[in-house]
Amino acid sequence: MAIVMFLVKMKVRKPAVVYMLNLATADVLLIGVLPFYIVYRFSGSHWLFGEGMCRFFMAAYYCNMYCSSLLMTSISVDRFLAVVYAVRSLPWRSVKRAWLVCGVIWVISLASTVPLLIRKQTWTFPVLDIPICQDYQHFEGDLYFIYFIYAFSLFIFLPLLMTTFCYIGIIRSLSRSQFDVTHKRSRAIRLSVVVLCVFVLCFGPTNVIYLIHYLWSVTYGHLPLYIAYVLCLGISSINCCLDPLIYYFGSSQCQRYVCSLLGRKKDYRPPVEQMSVSSTGV
Repeated sequence: MAIVMFLVKMKVRKPAVVYMLNLATADVLLIGVLPFYIVYRFSGSHWLFGEGMCRFFMAAYYCNMYCSSLLMTSISVDRFLAVVYAVRSLPWRSVKRAWLVCGVIWVISLASTVPLLIRKQTWTFPVLDIPICQDYQHFEGDLYFIYFIYAFSLFIFLPLLMTTFCYIGIIRSLSRSQFDVTHKRSRAIRLSVVVLCVFVLCFGPTNVIYLIHYLWSVTYGHLPLYIAYVLCLGISSINCCLDPLIYYFGSSQCQRYVCSLLGRKKDYRPPVEQMSVSSTGV
C-alpha cells in the first residue's frame, strides 16, 4: 500500500518520498522470504529448503537490515537539512540526488551480503542431528566474525549516532524558532522516537546477541544464548511494522492520504501557514 501511494498519489516529487519508497521496497524484500523463516522455526529449527535458499534468505535478511538503517539515516539527514539549513540545502535536496544516494545505498547493502552468499550457511546441529541455517557456525579461522563486527559498526552503530545527532538538531532548531511550530516540533519528536526505537529495539539486540552467540559457539561449542538469539531475530522483523510510522510522521502529504483513507479530513499545514492564509481571508 505504501509503494502504491508513493508512486500513484505522491508521484515521487520530493527527496523524502524517494527514501521512503526505497525503504518500503527493502521491507518487501524481507517480507518475501519471511515465510521460509516461519516454517523453519515452526519445524523446530529444522531447515528444509537447502543450502542455496539458506544463503539467499540470510542475504535478504541482512540486506534489509543494512539498507533500512542507511535509508532511515538518509531520511534523518534530509529532515535535518530541510529544517536547520532550509535555504542553503535546496540545491542538494533534489530528487535526482536522492535517487543517486539510494542507488549507492543499495549497492553497498547488496555488496555487504556477498560473504553470506559465498560461505556455507547450513550446518548439522550436533545434538539433534538436523540441518540448521546459520544458527550454528564452525570456526574455520576466517574473517567471518570480523565481518560482522565491521558490519555492525558501519551499518548500525554509526547510522544510529548520525540519526541521533540529526534529530537533536531538528528539535533544537524548532525550539528556537520565532514562529508557532508546535505541530512540526511534535511531529519531529514522534519521528525521532520511532526511528530510534527501530535502531535500538530491532537492530541493536539482534547484532549484539549474534556476535556473542557466534563467539561463544566457536569458542566453547555450545549455545547458551540460542533462545535469546532466536527471539532477537524475530523481534528485528518488527521494523517492517514500524516503518509505516516513519512514512506517516515523515511526510505531511502522507498523513493527508492516510487520513483520507480512514475517512477523516484534516489540514496538516503548519500553523504559521494557516495563520497567513486566515489573515488574507483566502
